[in-house]
Amino acid sequence: MVVISVNAGRSELMRIGARTVETGIRKGPVERGQVGPLGLAGDVVADVENHGGLDQALYLYSADDYAYWAAELGGRPEPGTFGENLTLSSFGAELVRIGDRYRVGAALVEVTAPRIPCAVFAKRMGEPDWVKRFADARRPGLYVRVLEPGEVAAGDPVERLGGLNGHPHPTVVDLMDVWYDREPDPKLLERLLASPLAERARSNVESKLARAAS
Repeated sequence: MVVISVNAGRSELMRIGARTVETGIRKGPVERGQVGPLGLAGDVVADVENHGGLDQALYLYSADDYAYWAAELGGRPEPGTFGENLTLSSFGAELVRIGDRYRVGAALVEVTAPRIPCAVFAKRMGEPDWVKRFADARRPGLYVRVLEPGEVAAGDPVERLGGLNGHPHPTVVDLMDVWYDREPDPKLLERLLASPLAERARSNVESKLARAAS
């Protein structure tokens, strides 16, 4: 596995219905970038309520998943189209689990959450039904925290290291499914809470578990 592209974005204003929002979703390739605890140097995170932070420092997408979308969209999206900071050739053959770790160039990252599609993403793609379409595809990409900072460039090797102590946490897709499930399995929710989730995802799972227990 290798890094296909390192992608950074600038701030722009986007009209979403009656609202005008600031976003950094439109990203393009840069030669290389320094990855730190809060993400890729030079990249803009405009919506800090829903994106960025220590637990969602970077968003990763794979060329394997873009190959799926090439058939769906009638053409292969360019790296960065989905707003990812790093486009990797693959995430590996096995399903990715919360807590899995990747050595990407000089950086070490840990998987914390899937990407949940939003209206800004739909606007970027120019498809009103994009939120449902992306969710239904169950190819969400990976939010990660940065455990060891370092430089990353296109062509750098990517090594999947598994999770800490090999713990079999739920998969990223499990968490995405739970997000949309009105009556999720409480045991799965408990397993998710025992994993190193991003704090935004943890809050959502805790709320669902509280409702299930009431």
